[in-house]
Parts: sequence; C-alpha cells; structure tokens
Amino acid sequence: MTQTVADVMVEVLSQAGAKRCYGVPGDTLNYFTDAVRRSDLRWVHVRHEEAGGMAAGADALLTGELALCAGSCGPGSLHFINGLWESNRNRAPVVLIASQIVSAEIGFDFPQEVDFKAIYASGTVFCEEVRTPAQARRMTAMAAQAALSKRGVAVLIVPVDVSSAKAPTEPNFSVHRAAPVVRPNEAELAGIASALDAGRKIAIYGGSGCENAHGQVMALAGKLCAPVARTSRAKDFLEHDNPFDVGMTGVFGTAGGYHALTECDTLLLLGCDFAWRQFYPEHATIIQVDINGAHLGRRHPVDIGVVGDIAPTLDALLPLVAQRSDRAFLDDALARAARAEDNLEKRAVAGSGPIHPQYLTETIARHAQPDAVYTADGGSPMVWCLRHVPSTGRNRTVVSLSHGTMANAMPQALGAQAAFPERQVISLSGDGGIAMLMGDLLTTVQENLPIKVVVFNNGSLGFVEIEQKVDGLLDTYTDLKNPDFGKVAEAIGMWGRKVEDPAQLDEAVRAWLAAPGPALLDVVVDRNELVMPAKIELAQVFGTALYSAKGILAGGERAKGVVELIEDAITP
Repeated sequence: MTQTVADVMVEVLSQAGAKRCYGVPGDTLNYFTDAVRRSDLRWVHVRHEEAGGMAAGADALLTGELALCAGSCGPGSLHFINGLWESNRNRAPVVLIASQIVSAEIGFDFPQEVDFKAIYASGTVFCEEVRTPAQARRMTAMAAQAALSKRGVAVLIVPVDVSSAKAPTEPNFSVHRAAPVVRPNEAELAGIASALDAGRKIAIYGGSGCENAHGQVMALAGKLCAPVARTSRAKDFLEHDNPFDVGMTGVFGTAGGYHALTECDTLLLLGCDFAWRQFYPEHATIIQVDINGAHLGRRHPVDIGVVGDIAPTLDALLPLVAQRSDRAFLDDALARAARAEDNLEKRAVAGSGPIHPQYLTETIARHAQPDAVYTADGGSPMVWCLRHVPSTGRNRTVVSLSHGTMANAMPQALGAQAAFPERQVISLSGDGGIAMLMGDLLTTVQENLPIKVVVFNNGSLGFVEIEQKVDGLLDTYTDLKNPDFGKVAEAIGMWGRKVEDPAQLDEAVRAWLAAPGPALLDVVVDRNELVMPAKIELAQVFGTALYSAKGILAGGERAKGVVELIEDAITP
C-alpha cells in the first residue's frame, strides 16, 4: 500500500512516544484518522473537542509522554482552544493535528476556512503549517520535539491535499529526548550558601519544579531547620513524608504556609512561579532557583536568582550550608500549621444538616486507592481537593490553576484513565462544570473508561457567588436548576446515585468507588460553605458585611441565605 503523508506523520509521532489521540473524526481529518486506524495508536473518540484537549493534557502531564489531539477543518479544530490553552499552561506535551481545507482555496474565504496559525500561535510552544508533502516528516518531528522539550502544546496545520498525498522520500528526521543536568555555577552556589547562613528565620517555598527532588528538599530543610511551604502544584511532590510541611499559601492555602513565608527573613524559592505578590514577604532576602531563567524575579523582586534543576542544584548546595540547631522558627511555623489544619477539620464532619463538601472530600479520600488520580473542577472542588485529599506519595492531583477554567475535571479524568487503565481515577466535579461538558460522560461508556465522577451539587456557581459577596455584591445569575445527575448517569449507561443525607454518604461513597465501570455520585452539598483564605483582608470583611446588609434589606430568600451564611461561618 502506498504510504501517505498522514502515515508518515503518525509514524513520527508514534516513534516520539505518543500512544493515544483524542478527537472527533470527519471531513479533512479522514486521511489522518485512517492512518491512525492502521497504526498502534489508540483513537479516543470524544464528544466535544474541548474535552479532548483537556483529556490529552492530563494524559501527557501524568505520563510525561506525548499525547495527541486531532480535529477537522474550521469548527472542529477551533473547539480545542480552551482545552489546549489549559494543557499548555499545565506544561503538558501535546500535539494538535489541525486539519485544513485544500491548499488552493486558502485565502479565499472558503467554507470552514480558519486561520489556525493566527489563533493558536499565542497560546502554544510551536505552531506551523505543513505546506508540502516534502516538509511532513521534518515538521512533524519538530512539533513533537518542541512539545517535549518546551513542555507545552504544539500545533501542526495540515491541508487535506497534503495529508492525502503520496509520501515522498525524505531524510530520517526524528525526535530526540535530551535530559541535561542543569545547576548554578560554583560562585552562584557559594552566594546562595552565604545568604542562607546569614539568615535567622529561613523558609523554603517549593513549586512543581521539586517533582523529582523530594529527598533533597527534605535534607536541606533539616539542615536549615526551615519550614517548607508549597504551591498548589507541588502538593503531590512535597506534602507526603514531610516533617517540615506547613501547607500551602495563597487564597487556597492556610495560615501555616502564609505565616511561614511572610514572617521569615530569608526565603528560598525552589521551582515555583507563584503569581500573587501579596503573599511574599515584605522585608526578606529572597533567593530563587528555577530551570527557566525568564521566571527569575518576574513575580516579586529577588536578591539572588539562578538557573538550575532543583535536585542537582540542592545536591551541590547541601555540602556548602552550615547545619543549624535552632528550631524556634520551624517549631512555631509547625504549630501554626497544626492549628490551621485543626480548623479545616472542624468542617470535615458529617453533621446533621446539608453535607459539608469537606466531609465529602475526606470520605472519598479515606476509601480511595493510595495511588488514585484525582481531578478537580476549577472553583470550590479544586480547593477541597487541595486541602482535604492527603498526598500519599503515590496519588496524583490534576487541577486548573494557571488557566482557571470550568469543566476541566471530568475530561481530564478521561485522559488519566486512558493513560492508566489499572488505576482508580476520581473526578471531583462541580454541578456547573459537569453540566458544561456533560456530553462527554458518553465517552466513559463508549471508550470503556471507568472513571468515578462525584458531583458537588450546591445548585449554584458557588465560587462565583463567593467572589460577588466578597465584593459586596448581591449574588446574581449564579443559580443552577439541576437535574438528578445520578439518573442522568443511569440513562447514559453508567452507575448512578444521588445522596442528600450525610448519614448515607459513607456507604454511598464505598458503593460508588466499588462499582464496575464508570460511575457517578450526585451529592447535594451545603451551598453556604465558605472557602476561607489564609489571610482575610479588611476589604473582604467589608464586602461580605455589605453583601449581608444588602441581603437583609432585599428580604425573602436572600435574607434567609444571609442568616444561613452567618450560621455556617460561626458553627463548626
């Protein structure tokens, strides 16, 4: 059989490590999907391309290998935009095959013509068109190389007359997987050691760059008697087996991490690019280590900024740092963190009224497998996941942090389950999020992806309500008139159930997790549960008080909601 350009592209991408491609077939994509059919790649047929982009991103993020998406011309490949923006900001190596109309019609406003390069170039690490069959092997290799080396999304725009053409003889361009060891030079290391030795209250703030450096961070914290705070992205890498852990900081964090960072006199930033300046110390020596030199000092001014991978950098730094014995700052930070954790646990109880979302999350974590993969929708499910699912060192969490999108959890669970068919994959979905891309629940049945979906059903866009109340506004347009999601799941062919009574939750969670195949548990949770930040600003207090006053004056259901909000806020 004559080899087509599409065959060559599939061959190059497979050799680069890709095993799965997510998409919707049709039209200008048909030659590519036919090449996939004759290859070892698995085609995962999603119902909406946005879900496919998120699924591919979770697949690539968790495996570290290339994952693929493919779309037809015009609206097909356009639908991937939000899913691929999310994946690119998660630094997931994904390649999108954006098929295009025939080359001869490009530029004449032909039906379904879209300038994909103008659209995708700003949110990807590579975006080019394969203009001739002779470019195909080389361009495909470069796209995969960029996705893997730059950790992001690469887009290949392929006109259908190119993908269907006979493959010409080309040089054997292929993808190379380099793994350099990068660390600061000797003078830079000496400067860091000197600054650390001069500090009295040292704190470490670790990010996702600490993924392969747990042992080194623990060794340095032990030598410096330093508390270790972490970004949300570093949960899987630094929370477990960490006697120096004081939790996260920022809006999703707790008082332990917040006070460690704001009260230190020396702060060591390790592989983190935390964006919110108000959570950095005002008067401290700040040292930053990051593999990307463009990140140095871009969030907050730093005194020392160096480029390096965290593990080899700390291996070289550890012998240069003096051993400390004064644990006063560390012990105080650990005590604050313990008190903050106790305050979180006060809400993670069954209670007698509406189900607390914290209790739901901890119940799931208690019964889940130790290597489970959790995905969580942007908004309050993400906060409950980050705060109430303990890291085991084997489980993983995938959430939308930099992009902050709705509806990411269930599609990302699809990709995680496709990548790890033997692992338990749990989607913590908001009622707004699950409804937005609910069609891809069908994918769980069609593709035999036994994900477990729990819906935090509070009848509202809960995080939006909190934002409005903090600004002193009346909650507006946030109500959701939801179906019984358990019955919706059953109609699709999934296991489904709805729970409203906290006394029934434990048994329902166990049955849901044990169900064969995909399963959905619809849990009615407390609408008035607040996501309390580590530090409450005066403006937030004023805003919530203003909302309360407006709500009382408005009367009716809003007045009732204010009373319930106040009762919930003061009742453990």
